[in-house]
Amino acid sequence: MADRAHSPAFRADPAGAYAEDLSLYRQKFQQRLPASLDELQGPVQGVVELPLHVAWSGLTAYDLDQPRQRMGLYRTVLHEGLREDLTSLLNHDVLLELWPTLRRLVGRTVRTVWEEAFPQLAARGRAAA
Repeated sequence: MADRAHSPAFRADPAGAYAEDLSLYRQKFQQRLPASLDELQGPVQGVVELPLHVAWSGLTAYDLDQPRQRMGLYRTVLHEGLREDLTSLLNHDVLLELWPTLRRLVGRTVRTVWEEAFPQLAARGRAAA
C-alpha cells in the first residue's frame, strides 16, 4: 500500500486513490452490519465493559443509565465494534432512540452505511432534522 503512493498512477490520479481508500473504509463498516436491527440484543441498563479491541483507548466501562456514557458507548461500538460486538453490545430500541443525535456524532461513512442498510434509521434522522 505504501508503494502505491510512489507509483505514477497514484501521482496521476490522487482522487482515484482517495476514492479507492474511501470505498475500502465503507466496506469495512458494511461487512460488520447485522442482517437486521432486531439482532441488536445488547443491554439497556447497567455498566457495560467493552473489550480491548473496541475500547483500545480511553473509557472502557460505560454506565448505560448515564445519558452521555450511553451515547459514548454507542458511538465507540459503531466505529470500532465487530459484528459480534454490535449485536451483543447495542440494543435495537436504544439505537433507534439515540439515532437522531448519534447520527451527528458518528463519522459520515458510519452514518451513511447504517442509514442505507436500515431505512428506519434514515427516517428517524430525517424526522429529527
